[in-house]
Amino acid sequence: MQVHRTSEILCVDLDGTLVATDLLAESLLLLLRSSPWHIFVLPWWLIQGRATLKQEIARRVTIDFERLPYRKALVSFLEEERRRGRRLVLITAADRRLAQGVADHLRLFAEVHGSDGVTNLKGATKASRLVDRYGEGAFTYVGDSSTDLAVWLAARHAILAGASESLRRKVARSAKIERTFDDNRVNMRTSALIRVIRPHQWVKNVLVFVPLITAHRLMDMHAWFNAGKAFAAMCLAAGAIYIANDLLDLAADRVHPTKRSRPLASGELAIGVGIVCVPILLIAAALLALTLPTAFLAWIGVYGTAAVLYSLWFKQFAIVDVIVLAALYAVRLLAGAAAIAVPMSAWLLAFSLFFFFSLALAKRHVELYATRQANAPPEVRGYLQSDLDTVAMFGIASGYLSVLVMALYTDGRDTALLYSHPTWLWGFAPLLLFWVSRLWLLAARGHLHEDPVMFAVRDWASYAVLLGLGVCMYLAI
Repeated sequence: MQVHRTSEILCVDLDGTLVATDLLAESLLLLLRSSPWHIFVLPWWLIQGRATLKQEIARRVTIDFERLPYRKALVSFLEEERRRGRRLVLITAADRRLAQGVADHLRLFAEVHGSDGVTNLKGATKASRLVDRYGEGAFTYVGDSSTDLAVWLAARHAILAGASESLRRKVARSAKIERTFDDNRVNMRTSALIRVIRPHQWVKNVLVFVPLITAHRLMDMHAWFNAGKAFAAMCLAAGAIYIANDLLDLAADRVHPTKRSRPLASGELAIGVGIVCVPILLIAAALLALTLPTAFLAWIGVYGTAAVLYSLWFKQFAIVDVIVLAALYAVRLLAGAAAIAVPMSAWLLAFSLFFFFSLALAKRHVELYATRQANAPPEVRGYLQSDLDTVAMFGIASGYLSVLVMALYTDGRDTALLYSHPTWLWGFAPLLLFWVSRLWLLAARGHLHEDPVMFAVRDWASYAVLLGLGVCMYLAI
């Protein structure tokens, strides 16, 4: 056995260390996205051992090694050490097939060791492999977790990447810490967790309060309490769905100019944390829903199912995707009506479908416009850049149809029963015409840079229109 000089040997872990992610978790998500039926085979592979599980999954997926969230500071350090003549070794509990893919991309490592379907190269097993090959105390090891403590005990020096303060103290008792990379502070993890559930998007769930307003239940405190619980349940469910969507779209998000900075895609938040948060949020949403009428529980179930199906399949098909998005907005209204046990107005449902179909098309218009300006690939989720004007035409027509539905409602039989002066409701038409026309004018000019709903939240004119609608409704009552 040839033993290299101590200063030349630098052994590097992969998961959580060289990359701020877990390749087993990523591979598993890729496998289940492309072939969901494999979930029934996973227990059989696991019974045969974790090494077998890793190998079987790795054989069936293709990872984009170039787009993985590498720790840039650590990679730069390794490049400099290699230039100085230090021998670099990649040794990981991940399957060797994946380890070799990373090594081929970085072109830094003289040797690659990984789990081989029989041996799970982790903890004490990894330490034994390194001691047998190089000798005890004859290497420096770069790691990130408590499972690496056995390796650091056998190493001469330790380098930590993304390790917690408590782990740093434990390592310091058994090995000399050469240096550290990427502090994993609690406040950073908390910030990432908040961002991944996207609380700014929860404004869409304010729609659950609309049936309370249109049913003239503004003075009913019990209805407000139920609507508040419905809002909270929808927000928790939405948070779980956003995390699930990000987990399933890791590869796609990493090639997107803005989505690649999302906590899970960038590696700022561990995949395991995301996976654990999904059921926790869903259970919390279900517990709240159980305190409301059964119909609300049914509608929140419809919302969750449709949102997941959208993430998995529907968003890949042009027109189908925006119809589903519009339907998800309408479901929020139906859920709000169910929460306070009032019938859903057919007029409100018709208006919402046309109005939100227009908003969904505006969102696609923004994406197509951005790809055209960036000279990006011509296809976006089933749409072509050449579809830009057609999408705008569809959206404008749908927006104006929603205004027509509102205008027809003012002369309806039900309207006369609900309002003392329904003529004032005609004020809705010019206000909505202004808002829809302005939205699409800004989109055509390329000034609409985000989700239309989020645009409205930050737009002064939208608040002015909302105030005008409120005044018209008050005068009509």
